[in-house]
Amino acid sequence: MNHLKTENSPYLLQHAKNPVDWYPWGKEAFLKASAEKKPVFLSIGYSTCHWCHVMAHESFEDEEVAAVLNRSFISIKVDREERPDVDAVYMEFCQTLTGSGGWPLTVLMSPDQKPFYVDTYLPKKSHHGKMGLLVLLEAVENRWKNDRIHLLKAGDQITGFLRDNSESNSDGTSSKSDHPERLTAQAAAELHTAYDSKWGGFGEAPKFPIPHNLLFLMRYSKRVKNDWFMKMAENTLSKMVQGGLFDHIGGGFSRYSTDRQWLVPHFEKMLYDNALLAFSLLEAYSFTQKTEYETAARRTFRYIFRELTGSQGEFFCGQDADSDGVEGKYYVFTPDEVKNVLGTKNGEAFCNEYHISDYGNFEGKSIPNLMGNFDWETHFSQDIEEKEALYQYRKTRCRLHLDDKVLTAWNGLMILALVKGYSVLGDPAYLRAAIKAKNFLEKNLTDSSGCLFLSWRSGTASIPGQLGDYAFYLCGLLSLYETTFEAELLLRAEELAENMQRLFEDTRKGGYYLYGQDSETLVLRPKDTYDGALPSGNSMAAAALHKLAHLSGKETFRTSAERQMLFMQAQAKERPSGHTMFLLAQLAEEGIEEDVICVTAGTETGQAAKELRDHKNRHPERSFHMLLKTPENAEKLAVAAPFTSEYPLPPSGTMYYVCQNGTCSAPVYSLEETENRNY
Repeated sequence: MNHLKTENSPYLLQHAKNPVDWYPWGKEAFLKASAEKKPVFLSIGYSTCHWCHVMAHESFEDEEVAAVLNRSFISIKVDREERPDVDAVYMEFCQTLTGSGGWPLTVLMSPDQKPFYVDTYLPKKSHHGKMGLLVLLEAVENRWKNDRIHLLKAGDQITGFLRDNSESNSDGTSSKSDHPERLTAQAAAELHTAYDSKWGGFGEAPKFPIPHNLLFLMRYSKRVKNDWFMKMAENTLSKMVQGGLFDHIGGGFSRYSTDRQWLVPHFEKMLYDNALLAFSLLEAYSFTQKTEYETAARRTFRYIFRELTGSQGEFFCGQDADSDGVEGKYYVFTPDEVKNVLGTKNGEAFCNEYHISDYGNFEGKSIPNLMGNFDWETHFSQDIEEKEALYQYRKTRCRLHLDDKVLTAWNGLMILALVKGYSVLGDPAYLRAAIKAKNFLEKNLTDSSGCLFLSWRSGTASIPGQLGDYAFYLCGLLSLYETTFEAELLLRAEELAENMQRLFEDTRKGGYYLYGQDSETLVLRPKDTYDGALPSGNSMAAAALHKLAHLSGKETFRTSAERQMLFMQAQAKERPSGHTMFLLAQLAEEGIEEDVICVTAGTETGQAAKELRDHKNRHPERSFHMLLKTPENAEKLAVAAPFTSEYPLPPSGTMYYVCQNGTCSAPVYSLEETENRNY
């Protein structure tokens, strides 16, 4: 009997008809393993993962493999997006023992959750030096019967080592950096060393976008007045947009490139990548005013609205790389297809521009791209009707699997990106979308005490929120406040921050744990600090608390922000370039920080809010913290930011109080009066 049939996760439901007797993660599975004295086979993946599909077809749909698993193991399936805590714990084991990681993640462990073997994808049978799953299972089956003590001892030793290592690494109290500004310089130097000057990005294939690296380089470039770092970020963004990583037909970015030049992607599209890349493109546009960055950002948002947005404004996880079991089938074209849709003349011109040829560039067909085109920026902004026709045609050929889970953390990132879109481009549709997503999270992923759930699907919210959910959503709320200036948003952000501190903070050694006091206790309780494909919850918490300390003026948030900055400085010392999202907060502290308190009689509230946003856009190199006080919100704002009580409301008109890096000036009637002021 397969126990996944009643689950809600799309990934678990994909395996509900396997002959393997899968259990979801939970007490029932581990109690059964303990009662029957069997080892646990844990498989972790996600529904849009290509190699997860491969392993499923090869092994989990196979009767021979299922027979061994059902006979001698208790088998558990975990959706890594639904249980990032479980995934993080066993990925740490994998990276420690093998030096690498990825999905599907394969773990063999005792009934008390201590692993004695960890790996990633395994073929059914051994080949090319890779051990086969059947060989492994039969070896463990035999060892469990004849030498179980050895396996259990290995699990105890591995777990003990990682617990000790986790405790020592998470202590930010004794090794804080005496010169935190050196961290940003070292990170920039490390990225410069790894930079691919020809194709952009960092290192060799496969190449991941890692948008926070690009955000850091852009901000650092302005901080040190060195254009080279901006050129590194620009070249990377441009090469990604020209290549096949960007979907020239339907918009949006795939997860990563399998080659150095960004031509052949791993075709799955994830919400978080597209949110962060849209944000990065908008940042680049703010600094450069180059229209190709605006166009790419708009097309990314359009893709998300068309493909990843629910009826209530919620945003879904992502889309699969495979169609009809073939990776990339949905995205590639032949010249004949293009000409049939666009006509011979227009079709030939389009194929020439986008390198669609008879011999192809991916398994005999072509991934549309603009690589090597001398005037690619012009063509990138054209061909709108042709691309739309090909998009509609492409949808008739085959379908992509949609993972329609709603994750609080990733929706928080989308709110952040959409607010940036509204702020930079002035498109009210982006602000409306951000507000709808916020309303959805508050209605469907928030409990009566203001705490968050992690995941929602088909009307059901599940799993207590983890650090990333609180930190990412908190950043989104604060950005939304500084765009709409609704005091209720600031009050809600403070409530969220207080819950985050209560549930996750390590008050003894600093930092925030991955999962909270209201969550299931696992064999490890890690503190995630490394900024990988996704920024870490600790980095986002540092940024959010730093912002909240300025906006609220409250001592409790100021001391919390200082503690978190010191903790993260200690964590970043060994490899600063692996902590670039945190270093954005560090750069804010090092550079020009401007606190702006606007007070208005109320008749000019809309104009005052616009002037605040315009002032911020005129100075993308600065870090701003903005408050707007009106007769209508004064009472609530006094609760959220008590110091604003001291700022009198004018009988008419608007006044601006501006401080830079702790030095304040006389109030002015227009922010343009502060443009050339020396502080």
